[in-house]
Formats: sequence, C-alpha cells, structure tokens
Amino acid sequence: MQAAAATALSILAALLPPPISTALGGGAVRPGPSRGDQRCPPTLRRRAVLTTPLVLASAVAPQPASASMVRDGMAAFAANRVGESIALYDKMIEADPASKPYLWQRGLSLYYADRFADGAEQFAADVAVNPNDTEEQIWHLLCLARQQGGSLEAARKSALKVGTDRRPVMRAVQQLFLSGGEAEERELAAIARDGDVGSRFYAALYLSLYHESLGDQAAAEARMREAVDTDYARGGGRSDPMVELARVAMQRRGWQ
Repeated sequence: MQAAAATALSILAALLPPPISTALGGGAVRPGPSRGDQRCPPTLRRRAVLTTPLVLASAVAPQPASASMVRDGMAAFAANRVGESIALYDKMIEADPASKPYLWQRGLSLYYADRFADGAEQFAADVAVNPNDTEEQIWHLLCLARQQGGSLEAARKSALKVGTDRRPVMRAVQQLFLSGGEAEERELAAIARDGDVGSRFYAALYLSLYHESLGDQAAAEARMREAVDTDYARGGGRSDPMVELARVAMQRRGWQ
C-alpha cells in the first residue's frame, strides 16, 4: 500500500500544473508565486483540487497508471498530436483497466479526434468515480451533442448528475449548458468581460464550446480567440491544461 500511495502521489504531481495560487472559499486568494506581474487568479486551476482524491483513490488499484505516460499524453495533446495522446492513454488502460475512470485527459483527446461516443463514455466513467466534477458533466454533454444526429437540447436529457462547483464561473457555465437560456448566456458573457483574470478565460472558453455545440462556428471562433487572448492564457495560466486545449482547438478548427 505504501508503494501504491507513493505512485499515486507521483501521478498527482504529473497531473497538476505549477502551483501559482491556492483558491479559497468565497473568492479570496492566498497569494502564491507568480510569473512577472501576473496576478494569481481566484479561479481554481482545472485539476488543482478535483484530481487529488481521484489519484489517491487509484493508488489501491493494481498497476497504477504511469505518471510519465500521463505527462507524455498531455504533452502530445498540447502539441496537437491528438491521435498519439489517445494511443498513450489506451496503452495505460490496457496495462491497468482500473485507471480508465481517472484519465479525464483521454476524454478531451477523444473529443478533438471527433470520437464523440467514446468521449461520452470516458466522461461518464470519470463522473462515476468523481460525482462532483462539473466540467466532466459539461464535456459529456458536448460529446453527446456532437454525435451524428445529436443536439445539445437532446443531450440534456442524458445529463450526468454532479454536485455544486465552488467556482462561480463554472456554476454559470453549468447553468448555460443545462438550460440554454438567454439570461444564462448573458451572465456568462458578463463574466467573460468583467470577471477575474482566470474566470474571463474559462467563461470565453466555454462560451466558444457552447456555440460550437449549437453549430455556430463564427461565434465559437470569436469566443475561442477571446479565450486564448486573455491575460490568463498569455500569462500565469499558460501551462493550464485547458489553456493548452484552447490552443489545440484553434489549430484543429483552422482558426489560427
């Protein structure tokens, strides 16, 4: 068990971006190391909290996933070698089937490989072991909406049940994807315009994905350009896996 726990901690180190801040409840921020004059955003880094229990839980599984392979898969994806990243994650699952629910990165790769049914399956497996992850719920909806003959409206009938996200921006994202209302879209657009440095990025990113799910490519492109041009994406958040995803989206959609 001690060896498994040590392996889990090494996987955790591989999954987490450099710790530039620690977000506290209520939007307060404990200052951490920053790059240049970039202020550390009160938005939680994508897996800074949510991944921790998953990795530790996977320590009890036989042959835990290799931290180096996780890093290699994420690096391949960030370099727009999406197929290579999927092959690496599949190799990990072949060696250790119990690792599959913890490979949220694989779901993102599958989405950008247009393997939407497989992506939906991956995100459903993720939520089964981590029922408090709002982003997995949203990506599951995105995959369902992009399947042949699918739509976001139809996908909502199969929405996964998750808990309440502590991040105001992600609560707004969730409300938009689950309701599709104009008021919810205006609320998220306001965060993209006036929110804290990290929330502006996440709001623009998910507005882009929302418009993509509706088939509005012009609006999707405009919002994704806005996301990659935020201070967060250009500064302290540039190593955030979701910032890397935004750049990959720009390349794969031909928006460069």
